[in-house]
Amino acid sequence: MKVLHIVGRIGLAVPFVVLGYVTAAAPGDRVRAAERLGLPQPELIVRANGAAMVTGGTALALGIVPRAAATGLVASLLPTTVAGHPFWETADPAVRDARKIQFLKNVGLIGALLVYLARDDH
Repeated sequence: MKVLHIVGRIGLAVPFVVLGYVTAAAPGDRVRAAERLGLPQPELIVRANGAAMVTGGTALALGIVPRAAATGLVASLLPTTVAGHPFWETADPAVRDARKIQFLKNVGLIGALLVYLARDDH
């Protein structure tokens, strides 16, 4: 079981490390989503959020303070999900479907992190 736990933890962490790096390095359209929320210094916030995901994902993968890492990833992913994938704001079916897929993917990641946090054997 321990091997499955480690492999699962690494698998859960990989999207955060990869996509967090992409976000920190080239925030692109994510800045506009942060601007819509009225956040100050939206590019800095988006880059910092990406860096936080890399840090949390790496810590989770390596088993370094995994509970804190998972908690931080949930905290980072919640605003990202709402701001970045508001499928309810568009009438265009293709855009709505694409946003909904990303929204639901993030909901699934949040759920997996919460299940991880609920485990007693860390």
